[in-house]
Parts: sequence; structure tokens; C-alpha cells
Amino acid sequence: MGRRRLKLERIEDKSSRQATFSKRRNGIFKKAKEISVLCDVDVALIIFSSTNKLYQYSSNSRMSKILQRYYNHPAAKAASPSTQQDDYSSFLTCEELLQTVDRKLGEPLSDDLTVTDIMHLQKQFENALIQTRETKTRLLLKSISSLKEQEKQLEEEKMMLQEKVEESKRKGKGKRKRFAVDLNVMPTIAE
Repeated sequence: MGRRRLKLERIEDKSSRQATFSKRRNGIFKKAKEISVLCDVDVALIIFSSTNKLYQYSSNSRMSKILQRYYNHPAAKAASPSTQQDDYSSFLTCEELLQTVDRKLGEPLSDDLTVTDIMHLQKQFENALIQTRETKTRLLLKSISSLKEQEKQLEEEKMMLQEKVEESKRKGKGKRKRFAVDLNVMPTIAE
């Protein structure tokens, strides 16, 4: 006896729907991992549940790199020419990750969390931390380079001002005549 064919329609029973979603989600993650390993390709999988929970999987490279490749690909640009991504829109912020973990662990269905789900969340936190550090480092380096450029400009300005001061001192010596009188010496009066 084989498996019976399932009609593709919404499952009305909430607990059955949640159980099916959890099983199928794990199954699609497994399939994404398999195709990534077998075919040596980069895979990014993003799922939003009906309660707006985020589930994501990315193969060897980080999700942000795969999404950036997607946004930079000509086919993706042709499909949505009005989409413009700023530098940080593809990053999942730490706050969003904390909200996701809070929702997952705070729900009565948190018993459905597997070790893989928790490890996946840990990986997301580590990736967010790495991205945050990279962004911080990039911004600090940018700030340092702009400050060095400012320092260079200020040094040049200082040299120009010093040259002007020296030049004005030289010009001032030629125009003014100075003489010195020694008041310690008393003139002698011949008697």
C-alpha cells in the first residue's frame, strides 16, 4: 500500500496545520541542504510562517552574500527594476533575531523546537554578530580615513599660515626701523 495523495488545500485544524508545517519545513530545509551538498551550489531559503516567524537556511556562504548576489544579478534587476537596496537592508538585525527567539521560546509550541532549530538560531546570532562587527569595523575605518584626510588638510593649512607669518615678519623688518636705547648707561657731564 502506497502513500495516499493529499489534496493541496489549507488544513483547517490549527494543531494539524502547525504539525504539518513543522514537518514540511524541516523537510524542505533538508532538501535545500542536500541539493547544496550534492550539486555544490549556494542555496538560500526563506520562509515566513502564518504568525510572521522567520525561518531561513543558507548553504556554505552567509545569507547576506547570497542575497547580495541575487540583487546584483541581471535577471533579478530585470524582474524588479524599481527595487533599490541600501547597504544594510539585507542584514537581519540583532533586535529582529532576539524577537524571533523570544517568540519561539515564549510560545506554548516551543516544545516543537528541535536541537537543529536552536542550532540554526545560534548560527543566525553568530552571523548577525559577525555582520555587526564587520559593519562597525568598516564604519570605524571610514571614520579614521576621513579624520586622517582632515588632519592632512589641517597640516597643509598650518604650513601655509606659518609661511605667511614668516613672510610678514620678513616684510615688517624692512619697513620699520628700530633702534635701541640703553637706559642703564648714564651720560657723563663734563664740568
